[in-house]
Order: sequence, then structure tokens, then C-alpha cells
Amino acid sequence: MSQNQNSPILTKLKNIKDSHHPYPFSSMDWIWSQRFHLLSFSLLTFLIALSDAQKQKPFRPHSFILPITKDAPTLQYVTQIRQRTPFVTVDLVVDLGGQFLWVDCESAYFSSSYHPVPCNSSQCSATGANGCGQCLLPASPGCSNNTCVLFPGNTVTKTTTSGELTEDMIAVRSTDGSSPATRIVSVPRFLFTCSARFLLERLAGGVKGMAGLGRGPIGMPSQLAAAFSFPRKFAVCLPSSANVTGVIFFGDVPHNLLPEVEVSRILSYTPLITNPVSAASTFTKGEPSVEYFIGVKSIEINKKPVLLNSDLLSIDGEGVGGTKISTVVPYTTLETSIYNSVTGAFMEEAISMGITRVGAVAPFGACFSSESIRGSRMGAEVPSIDLVLQGQSVWRIFGKNAMVDVREGVLCLGFLDGGRNPRTSIVLGGHQLEDILLQFDLKTSKLGFSPLLHYRQTSCANFIFTTTAS
Repeated sequence: MSQNQNSPILTKLKNIKDSHHPYPFSSMDWIWSQRFHLLSFSLLTFLIALSDAQKQKPFRPHSFILPITKDAPTLQYVTQIRQRTPFVTVDLVVDLGGQFLWVDCESAYFSSSYHPVPCNSSQCSATGANGCGQCLLPASPGCSNNTCVLFPGNTVTKTTTSGELTEDMIAVRSTDGSSPATRIVSVPRFLFTCSARFLLERLAGGVKGMAGLGRGPIGMPSQLAAAFSFPRKFAVCLPSSANVTGVIFFGDVPHNLLPEVEVSRILSYTPLITNPVSAASTFTKGEPSVEYFIGVKSIEINKKPVLLNSDLLSIDGEGVGGTKISTVVPYTTLETSIYNSVTGAFMEEAISMGITRVGAVAPFGACFSSESIRGSRMGAEVPSIDLVLQGQSVWRIFGKNAMVDVREGVLCLGFLDGGRNPRTSIVLGGHQLEDILLQFDLKTSKLGFSPLLHYRQTSCANFIFTTTAS
């Protein structure tokens, strides 16, 4: 017998075979078996390590969502975030043109992550603030010394006050554009401004401040985009009643609504225009407005041009004129001469369609008998109102957004007289924006807008919020 055959390994193998082992095998079988087990163990170890690494890798969202509800008594739109440490739920009025998030800090604001922003800091400089606050009372949220000062404003009552710029934790839900993710994402050191309690006057019950979505450096869209390096883009879809929930998207994702409608694919586009003069209650000379303006070139009723003073449709060197979009104005307001021309043309066309006019119901001036108006998927069948925009796109206001059901048997045109010398000639208000998706691209300064979503048999209430976030 050779030397190899007398080796301890082969002797052991021979003994196993001779003992009638149920799985007899050769020496090479045994060696390959050991190699296979070693390889399997190494692969398993690698997969476990990879799994652990993936678990430890920070989650990086590409988009966020916030819910929107409509407050029936005030006709304001309310969203909700989590803020502070430990987190508490905070309701906020949605202010599309607001400069930043502001919150009442006088009413039981407690947070271990609250941090006032010092004067002359980089955060303070980024806002353009030039004030430095001192407080004579004991230190508390909203009352600190040597703190950067901004001026939060209630854009409903047009009142303002001074408030310290502050950082604190907020949390929002991420999304893929179809439903919420299964987790809530924390955003540390989010900038906002503290305000006094009186600034909540005439806001929806239970709210603690206003969510400013303006195009400024610390507006919510810019801060969320900067925190996670996604595009400075957001979309608003306002609900049409207090019984349903609309949605705000932050980031560049599809906007999917039931039943399988990807709204991003049906948008028309027009440039966003910068008003060179801020309309904020306090601002520095040369500071542009953070509100959203678009270029309305003409207005048509039933595709017939309305005679207007075209100078009022442009923004002059003092920041006066033009058209802006607002979520704090319930109904579209028009400069008096524009209002008279539009309502006159609308009534003339309505009468030609066999619609019966009735007495005005304040605050509306053009009212009609609902018994003489047929209904459709797009709302009341009344004359169409077209805003012809810069770039030749057309924003059509259908009956659903044009008319207001003011009482039994009476529908009124939902436009109001804004006076003879308003700062802005046309303010597109909430009622005209409901169940329309508006996408604001801050990088390219472009507005995307959908037709009334009822046209596609959907609405702003058809985003799926049922996934439970943790």
C-alpha cells in the first residue's frame, strides 16, 4: 500500500466506510464537501454583513408629502407637521406666498432641540435679516438675547410682529408619489420664526402658525430640498371640501392619484414671474417678492376676448399690478375695472345660454338661479372663463371652480371686486385652485397646472394617505 493510502485521513475514511455509514464517500468527496461548507459559510457571512451595512446606511428620501384639509368656517387650508423634541403635532395654515414657517412660541412651547439663531450667523445672513433681538424677560422660546430677528406676518389679517429666528426638529413623511413611505423622516435644525400669540387672530381653530411655501431662502420648499439635495420643486393640490384631504408634494416625483392618474403627464406650463418689489410687511429696499406671479395676457369668456386695460396685467416698477396665486384669499379678486368687464361679459353670455339672473348675494355681485343651470362632471354648465397666459397656454376655469353655491336655488360667480387701486390686479384665490394640481419649479421658474381633475375622473382627495407611518 502506498504512503498516501496509509495517511490518517484515508484510514479514518476507510473506518467510516467499513462501519456501514449510510453515506459512504471517497476522499475527494470529503475534501470538496469541506470546501463547499467553507464557501457557504463565507457567503452567508458576507450576506449578513451586507444586510447589516444596508440597515446602517441612512435613508435618503427623494420627496415628502404633507396633507391639506379645508377649514369650513374660515375657508383656509390647513396642513400638519411634527415639530420639537419630543415631537408634537402642529397644525398650520398653508400660505403659498409666505416667507417662512412661523409658530406661536408663547403658548406652551417645550423642546429640548430648540435653538435660537445668533445675530451675525450664517443662517441669519442667509435670510437677509439685519435686526438683533434683546429680551428683558426670563429666557424662553421666543425670548432670547443676541438673536436674529425676522418679522412673521399673518397674511389673512395683514398684521405682523417681530420674532426670533430659531432652529428645531421637524418630521415629515417621505413618498414615492403614489403613497406615503413607511417611515417619518426627521429634519434637524429646521429654520422657522417664533411669533406672539396674537398673530393667530382669525386663523383656523387649533392652528399654531402658518406654513410659508414662498420662493425665499428659508421657505419650506427650499429648506427641505437643501436638507436632502433633491430638486427645488413642489406641488399643491387643494381639496374642495372639509370632508376630504388634499396633498402637498415636495421634490420631483410622479403625482399619482386614484384611479391610476399620473397628473404630472397632463400639465400645461407657463413662466413664473418675479415681482421685483416685496409685498412683505417689512423688507429691505431691492428685495423681490417671494410670492408666485404668472403672466395673464388676456381673459376670454366663452372664447370671446374681454376688453381690459392691459397695463393692469403687467407689474410696474413699484411692484404694482400683475397676477398672483394665493391660498389665503378664498375667492379670486379683480381690480374694479377688470371685475366689471369680466362679470358683465359673463352675465351677457349666461343670459344668452338661457340662465336666469337673480339678485346679488354679498360678497358676490353676479348671481343666478340654479334651476336654470344644468350640471355636469365639470360642475355647473356656465360660460367658460379662460386666462390666456404668457407662452400662449390657457388656464380654463370650469363651472366647478367658477361658481359658488351660496344658498338653496342660487349660484354666484365666485369672483370679488378687489377695489380700484389694489397692489395686485388679479389674485387667483383658493376656490379657483381647488382640485387642480399646481407644480412650482423654483429652479426653472416655471408653473405647471393641470385642468380641473374631474375631467380625468379624479380629484385632489384621491392621493392614498392610508399607509401608516412610524
